Amino acid sequence: MRIETIRISGIDKPVSRIALGTWAMGGHLWGGADDEQSTRTLRHALNCGINLIDTAPVYGFGLSEELIGKALRGVRHSAVIATKTGLQWEDGTPRRNATAERIRKEVEDSLRRLETDYIDLYQVHWPDPLVAQQETAEALERLRREGKILAVGVSNYSSAQLDEFSRHTALATVQPPYNVFERAIDSDILPYAKRHSLVVLAYGPLCRGLLAGNMHSATRFAGDDVRNLDPKFRAPRFEQYLAAVAALDVYARECHGKSVLALALRWVLDQGPTIALWGARRPEQLKGFDEAFGWHLSADDLTHIDRILASTIKDPIGPEFMAPAKR
Repeated sequence: MRIETIRISGIDKPVSRIALGTWAMGGHLWGGADDEQSTRTLRHALNCGINLIDTAPVYGFGLSEELIGKALRGVRHSAVIATKTGLQWEDGTPRRNATAERIRKEVEDSLRRLETDYIDLYQVHWPDPLVAQQETAEALERLRREGKILAVGVSNYSSAQLDEFSRHTALATVQPPYNVFERAIDSDILPYAKRHSLVVLAYGPLCRGLLAGNMHSATRFAGDDVRNLDPKFRAPRFEQYLAAVAALDVYARECHGKSVLALALRWVLDQGPTIALWGARRPEQLKGFDEAFGWHLSADDLTHIDRILASTIKDPIGPEFMAPAKR
């Protein structure tokens, strides 16, 4: 199996088109953490050829970054680390803060937790409406010139915000939610990325595990699991999405000999200059990612997938519930 790669401007090594997302490793909003399992998962991903690791300070309030730093001891050079800035937490609640002062503090904290002297890709986690784009962008540009970061990206930005931000620093990536169920970027961000040679880091390509194909109507989520907040996982929508997954699974197996998981990943990869951020916290959760490589979906496939969704999901909804509070 040959893993697909892509180039990100400013980073000198090819980047795997499947990346390891580490939100769940932080435990917060995912029912708790298991540090040993997370460490094994990080090392297993590298051994499998997944070299891009995406994280953020807010994932477990620093825990995810600390785990990555420990797991990469001695092999830092083989990984591409993408982390974020622009959120602070107060009493366990993340709030947006993309001031230059906050960014300066965050990058130093992240470098310490990650046990590294540079970050490959540094991304603004959410736009802060109380701070001028110029202030935020110029703060990241200074970090790039100092060598603390190699490339600049943003997450959850609109195309208008991308335009304003890119006037003050060179953008390499944009990170929005994107999967076969959540396609808001099709009309806006994705065309913008293609025009401006940005790589799209698509988060949630399996839609919080829905498209892994192993959920059923009796599936429940423990504790503070973020899916308890997601309307997709509540009746009557949950049954609609499960029906769509079942139909997609049948189609994937009958027409391509693949699982619905592989179909979902291939769909994201076929949309353009994209990377699929696969969230995992146990090594076995990475099983099957290689099935996404070595084939493509045809125009007829895409049409049939859209027909399945139209016939099963009568009340679609996006990922809006994930947006953090503003100050």
